[in-house]
Formats: sequence, structure tokens, C-alpha cells
Amino acid sequence: MKILATLILIACTTIASAQSDVSKILAEIATAPSADRIEKDVRTLVNFGTRHTLSDTVSKTRGIGAARRWIKSEFDIISKACDDCLEVSYQRNLVPKDNRRIVKDTYVVNVLATQRGTKYPNSYVIMSGDIDSRVSDANNFTSDSPGANDNASGMAGTIEAVRVLSRYKFPVSIIYVGLSGEEQGLFGGQYMAKVAKEEGWNIIGVINNDMIGNIKGIDGVIDNSTFRVFSEAISMATTDKQKAAMRYYGGEVDGPSRQLARYIDKITDDYMTNLDAIMIYRLDRFGRGGHHRPFNDAGFTGVRIMETHENYNQQHQDIRTENGIKYGDVIEAVNFDYTSKLTAVNALTLASLASAPLAPKNVKIGGAVQPSTQLQWDEVKDDDLIGYKIYWRDTTSFQWQHSRFVGKVTAYTLKNIVIDNYLFGVASIGKNGAESVVQFPNQLIGRD
Repeated sequence: MKILATLILIACTTIASAQSDVSKILAEIATAPSADRIEKDVRTLVNFGTRHTLSDTVSKTRGIGAARRWIKSEFDIISKACDDCLEVSYQRNLVPKDNRRIVKDTYVVNVLATQRGTKYPNSYVIMSGDIDSRVSDANNFTSDSPGANDNASGMAGTIEAVRVLSRYKFPVSIIYVGLSGEEQGLFGGQYMAKVAKEEGWNIIGVINNDMIGNIKGIDGVIDNSTFRVFSEAISMATTDKQKAAMRYYGGEVDGPSRQLARYIDKITDDYMTNLDAIMIYRLDRFGRGGHHRPFNDAGFTGVRIMETHENYNQQHQDIRTENGIKYGDVIEAVNFDYTSKLTAVNALTLASLASAPLAPKNVKIGGAVQPSTQLQWDEVKDDDLIGYKIYWRDTTSFQWQHSRFVGKVTAYTLKNIVIDNYLFGVASIGKNGAESVVQFPNQLIGRD
């Protein structure tokens, strides 16, 4: 027992040293995004006039075709600056006329920049922004539709994150993507999720950025110090057996996307100043949707990051003034310092997850009518793995409260911690100090 305690102490000392190294990198990333560069990119996107999914694809200066070619050119420029560290490509899908929001056969085209991982090239963390915009009539693809906040802000943030993170190398791949067809029915995300499913991508998490630039809400509140993270409760991949078990054992607020939201909340607390993540226990805003949903529908982990206080006068509106109220998604309403802060949150999360070992699988739990809680999990085979950390929290707490590093083992007993009173999870820890997303137990020890 004394030997084990000594080994854990040595490991903890090693982790502390490693964390100082990874913390230094993350501290650099936290302040790296530039509000000036983001403003320049938002202005460029706005100046295409409209980016409606059905708008002009031939013009060099107007329409979604010009916009997506410019986005690709920016990815290409960034890639050239990092010795071709990005794989830049289009992802095209023909969506037939459906007489609702696709009124003519239309190619929906995503623009991807993939920063291939050095160790896990087929494992991905993904940051997305939407290319397209719209006005009051969802089928009006000719009128000016600047889409400054919705969603040039998210797209510009994604481009800026590439600039920041392309300076580093990561074990896990990162995809930065401009998704199209969001306003017409989430078609770009649907197709990308379909491709990911068919090609067997291991998606660790998708961070969808949709409206990250407004600080003045329709409710009159001005707030540049908070943002929202929307996450679904449980994965659509959860089996009926697992759902039934939640009635007895919990887990109804502990799906993979909810764990990713907690990860974002923690990294914001650790590395950002004057900024707080507000976890919203919903898939998305009430009765509305975003481009993380198609990935969730396919069983992948994904969340939405956005401003806390929306202004509906500046969303999906024709540009006009009525009764002294200005309508329209114009650039004057975008706060670029705020957008850069939310971009930093994305970059921190991507860098941390892309630096970490893969998460443990098949986490099991036991301890009924016992004074202690047992946890088991499958070994993560990674030379850079230093061990695992067990997390637990009160059943009513939104965030993990306690943790214990347990070394390079695949089973551990938390003595005198009664299973009835807490919720538990396990994360992998790398030698560099980076952690995976916490995995919630979905099986009982001794049962299939």
C-alpha cells in the first residue's frame, strides 16, 4: 500500500510539472485571437451582399459562391504559412428542390480545413461556423442579407481559430469547417455527419458557433462577460436498455454532449478572465435549431456556443426602420472583442482535447449497499498516457466538484464514498497534463 501511495505521489508530481507546460501553451492561446482580424473577416463576408444558400454561385463579388471561395482561399493562405499543415477541401452535396426552403435543385457546399493529428489521424475535434445568411423571407435569395452576426461572426471565429492553432501540432486531428445550408434546414451539417458516419470518423466533439458577436439583447441587457453552451441531455446513440437503467442509476443529465459542455465551462474558468460559460440544459434555444443538431442526430457529441442575450430585431430580418426601430443583421451590432473571446474559448477547447489521450471506454460502476464505490474501464493504449482521474459530484451539481488521480490502473475503489450520494466519471490524463472529456459510467460491474 505504501508503494502504491508513493507511485501515485510521483505521478501526481509529474502531472503537476506537465500541466505547467500545457498550461503555458493554453495561456498563449487564450489571448491569441485578434479582434481586428475577426472584424476584417466579418466585413469581407458582409460585403458579399448575400450569402443565401440559393444565391449567386458564379459572381466573384456577390453571393455564396464568392463567399465560400474566399473562405477556401483563406484556409489555403493559412496552410501555406504553416508548411501545408492543412488539408483544404470542399464537401459538396446536391439537395433537390423540396418546395419549402429549397425552391430549386441546389448544391450545398461546405469548406473544410483539416489539421491532421500526429497520433490519432482519424479522431477529430471539430469547430464549425455557418456560411449562409437570410432575411425575413427564408426563400429570398436576391436581397441584401449581410448576416454579420448570424453567422459571419461564427465563420470569422472559425477562420481565426485556424490561424491560432495552425502554429501547433496535436496528436488528434482538428477540423475547421464552414457549413452551408443552415438556414434552409441544416443541410450542410446533415451531409457532413453522414460522411463521418459512413467513413467511420471518431468524433470526440463538435463545437458549433452560431452568433457569437452580439452583446446587446432584445431584453435590454448589455453583457460581454457571459456566453451560453447548449447541450443535449443524452446521446441519440443511447440504447433502450441504457435509457431504462437511467431510471434507477442516473445519467439523464450526463450524456457525452453534456460532458463536453462541462469541459468548456471548466476551461473557460481556468484560462479566460471576465468571461463565464452558462450551461443551458437544452439541445438548443426553445423551438429553434443549429448545426450541431445533425451531428447529435447521428449519435455524435456536439454543443452550440453562442451569445447570452440575443437581439431578434437583428436576426432573419429585412434591413429597414419601422417605428424608430432598426432591423437587420448589420455589422454595427457586432462586438469584435467579444467575438474574439468566444473564439479563444473554442481554440482552448480544441487545443486541450486535441492534446489529450483518447477517453476511456466501457466505464462501469458498482457499490450498491456498500460503503465504497468501484469503477472499472478499458485500458487506453497510448504511450503518452500517464493515468486516469476519477471525478464525482453531488447529484444536483451541474459541474464536477471532486477528483482523484488514480494512476495507470483500470479499476479503482473510492473508499467511504457512498455510491448513492454522488455521480461519477473517469477521464484519461496525458503526460502533458491534457485531459480527455469525462466519461460517465454506462454499465454495471458484473453485468453485460
